[in-house]
Amino acid sequence: MKRLKQLHVQVLIGLACAIVLGLTKPEWAVAMKPLGVGFIALLKMMLAPIIFCTLVQGIAHVKDLRMLGRMGVKSLVYFEIVSTVAMILGFVMVNVFQPGTGLHATNIAESQAAVKATTSAGGISAVDYLLSLIPHTLVDAFAKGDIVQVLIISLLAGLALNMAVGPESILLRGIDEAQSVLFRMLAFIMRLAPLGAFGAMAAAIGSYGSVTLMYLLKVIVLYYAASLLFVFGVLGSISWIIGLPFFSILKLIRDELLLIFGTASSEVALPRLIEKLQRSGCDEAVVGFVLPAGYSFNLDGTSIYMAIAIGFVAQATDTPFSLGQQLGLLAILSLTSKGGTTVAGGAFVKLAATLQSVRSLPLSGLGLLFGIDRVMATATALVNVVGNTLAVFAIARWEGAFDASAFERETGAKPRRSCLKQQKGAATTATAQSN
Repeated sequence: MKRLKQLHVQVLIGLACAIVLGLTKPEWAVAMKPLGVGFIALLKMMLAPIIFCTLVQGIAHVKDLRMLGRMGVKSLVYFEIVSTVAMILGFVMVNVFQPGTGLHATNIAESQAAVKATTSAGGISAVDYLLSLIPHTLVDAFAKGDIVQVLIISLLAGLALNMAVGPESILLRGIDEAQSVLFRMLAFIMRLAPLGAFGAMAAAIGSYGSVTLMYLLKVIVLYYAASLLFVFGVLGSISWIIGLPFFSILKLIRDELLLIFGTASSEVALPRLIEKLQRSGCDEAVVGFVLPAGYSFNLDGTSIYMAIAIGFVAQATDTPFSLGQQLGLLAILSLTSKGGTTVAGGAFVKLAATLQSVRSLPLSGLGLLFGIDRVMATATALVNVVGNTLAVFAIARWEGAFDASAFERETGAKPRRSCLKQQKGAATTATAQSN
């Protein structure tokens, strides 16, 4: 009975019921679609305020703005390179294996507004897109739920609060309390996940039959294969470059990885990761900046997920999607994959927002993926946390703010010489701070 109270068990039960209903009573199953649509709408409603509170809290508590600027440049360069590699890997995998080809899910109904927006999208230029990133008012971005606009406001607010008020400011305490309330609201909404998954999967099975399951299974296998290839290929290579044994890092965070495996949320690991990374030789300032920033800007698993999901939607709905369009979408994904929360469902919400802004693929095609989003979210969260953990070690070694003896004491493995050029004098400063 205790296992039935666990959310992931309830979602699995909902999916099983959806499959049975879709195969036995297709008409009834299609009628369940509003359950999935409503749940997605609830998640999208929460995204903008959570992005704001999370980013503002992280930036406003950084003490040394000069160090923040230096680490900020290095971190953003690192985040952008690694997450772009993740996206490219996802696009390559989905184009080579083409999991959605042959599904022919072309009879997904679209609203008149969506059709009109798709038709007029061809006239939007790059300049128009960049100008559209600037919100008309501070509240306009939150009203529309535009991810990039909310990010811009959050960065400005975080920097302003950092420079204008102290860490004990009533404003920051209010934002911290607001964040707690938002996460509690999100927890309430996630209780509806079994119904949302049931509605979305039932509608997909009822509309397209049992053959849909085989295509969705292909997507799951492809995504997990791409995630493993990225973790052990790309992240493993980065670990070798910075001179740290990769399997020792994985062993260090194994408890957190198991926790994430059960919850599909990387947020649950954040408090213990901060403590462990500090004990393992990373300077407190580096951990305090890079890890929270990584939770918004270094979402490698999310990048792979969005690339594969978008390719699958195009293939499944028989939508022409040339290589040039994919490269253009890659540039947009480099922005829209940033920010937001890393709880289960966050990547799916950002995927919906991306398709809504690009308007070259049918947004309703997401119904094919929502039923398996919980399964995909587990790999997404695991990859995100491994990537962010390694990012902290990489920036710490790059800054010379790393204590090799503490790492050896915590993991039992001796670090090698890093290939990254360290900041002069930073190692001495970090050592002095630790003492």
